[in-house]
Amino acid sequence: MVKEIQAYNNKQIAVDNEICDLLANTIDSVLTEAENKIWHAHPVWFLDGNPIVGYDKQKDGVRLMFWSGADFEEEKLKAGTGKFKDASIWYTLTEQVALKELKSWLKKSREIQWDYKNIVKRKGKLEKLK
Repeated sequence: MVKEIQAYNNKQIAVDNEICDLLANTIDSVLTEAENKIWHAHPVWFLDGNPIVGYDKQKDGVRLMFWSGADFEEEKLKAGTGKFKDASIWYTLTEQVALKELKSWLKKSREIQWDYKNIVKRKGKLEKLK
C-alpha cells in the first residue's frame, strides 16, 4: 500500500481503519496494474489514467465506489443519482466486506469502464471504453 493511502487509513477510527486497510489491500491484490493515489482527498485506483474504484470515510461509514459500477448489474451496489455511471456500497463493520464479492466487482471494474479521464474534454459527456 502506498504511504499516502496508508496515512489516510491511519487517520480513521479503529473500525474504519480496518475496513479501509482491507479494501486497499484487496484492491491492490486484484488490480495489480492500477496506479493508486489520494485524489480529491480520498484513495482512488486508476487504469490508464481512468478512475476505477475508490473509497472514502463519510458520516454513515466507509463508502466504496466504482466509477462505472452502475453497469455491473450488481444488486448490492447502489447506483448514483446523477448523470454518471457510479455505484457504491457502504460498510460500517469489517465483517460486512464479502471478499469473494469484492474481488468479482474489481474484476468487472477492469472489464466495464466509462471514460471519466476525458470527461472535461468532452464537456461532461461520458463515452463507454469497455
